[in-house]
Amino acid sequence: MTYETENKKVKLIPAIVQDYKTGEVLMLGYMSKESLKKSIETGTTWFWSRERKKLWKKGETSGNIQKIVEIDYDCDGDALLIKVEQIGNACHTGNKSCFYRSINLGAENLDQISLDELNFFYECNIEE
Repeated sequence: MTYETENKKVKLIPAIVQDYKTGEVLMLGYMSKESLKKSIETGTTWFWSRERKKLWKKGETSGNIQKIVEIDYDCDGDALLIKVEQIGNACHTGNKSCFYRSINLGAENLDQISLDELNFFYECNIEE
């Protein structure tokens, strides 16, 4: 995935962050080559902020850092799985994990499921 800023294009790879002890998925972030390099060098996670359009260290303001234990990548080389020791909560809302909400699969039809809270940031053209 390529993200464009005002003055450059930044190639990003999705990074799933998982608690190395429990296997719980803590968050999903996006890394550039630079943030991956900084993560490896420092042993803590760094990401590319699409909102702020810059690198950010997880926990730089909250103190809730992620100490990297292992970094794996998938069979296609287009996603990372980062196993961490989470210090504090992973989510900016104060929750341990960013994945604390669920879609009701018991709803009788899609209209009963509120998808208004979901952010569909990216559009793609699909030819049928």
